[in-house]
Amino acid sequence: MNMLTEEEIRALHEALDDEYQAWSTYSQVLTDFGEARTFSNIREAEARHIEALTTLFVRHGLPLPENTWPGRVPRYASLQQACEAAVAAEVANGQLYERLLGCTQRPDLITVLRRLQEASQQRHLPAFQRCADGGGGRGSGSRQRRGSPS
Repeated sequence: MNMLTEEEIRALHEALDDEYQAWSTYSQVLTDFGEARTFSNIREAEARHIEALTTLFVRHGLPLPENTWPGRVPRYASLQQACEAAVAAEVANGQLYERLLGCTQRPDLITVLRRLQEASQQRHLPAFQRCADGGGGRGSGSRQRRGSPS
């Protein structure tokens, strides 16, 4: 197995840190506002993203950094503000993964990074957009859309 380049190692660290931040932010939203289906579902997805990246760290013999985000994430005055911030965070996440994908040609890294980018842009972003458009992030998880199609 070839060793990872410094750029690839930095990319993995940056991706994991971003997923740690998202998981911690969505956990804080749930602590502050109680059960909000959009946030609880996507927090579970973020945990799976962390697992996927952790697998790459282990496979490539890298020490796993700890999550330093709990207690250091933004807090919001309302669930609506949290939804709006989550939209912006998922847009930034898509851009982050686009940049990180340019750092490697390794199939295992590309596969994981693409999968995480697609989840962010195709599932998380639309869910948070519905939340920000008045869905409030609460409810039974129905897929009813509001406003114009995404």
